[in-house]
Amino acid sequence: MTLSRQLEGYRLTTAEILYHLPDHPGVLQSFVWQDLDIAPRYPVLYRFLDFWSRQIEGKLHSVRVGTAALITPGEMRSPHMFQLH
Repeated sequence: MTLSRQLEGYRLTTAEILYHLPDHPGVLQSFVWQDLDIAPRYPVLYRFLDFWSRQIEGKLHSVRVGTAALITPGEMRSPHMFQLH
């Protein structure tokens, strides 16, 4: 993952995809997908789900999405918090 993509707003995105097994439609299977994406539009995830619906036999049931920023503000501590001996 590049710093420039993170600065452009990309975040680590994880999706739990539940889908029906083709041979047993009453049974759900779970698939975990993870990539860099931009919330709340999720263009990368939507491209993947579009591919899934066109190319993979398992019909989609539901998708649960979580995202986390990998670059976060630094923590600054006052020098008065440290005791030097």
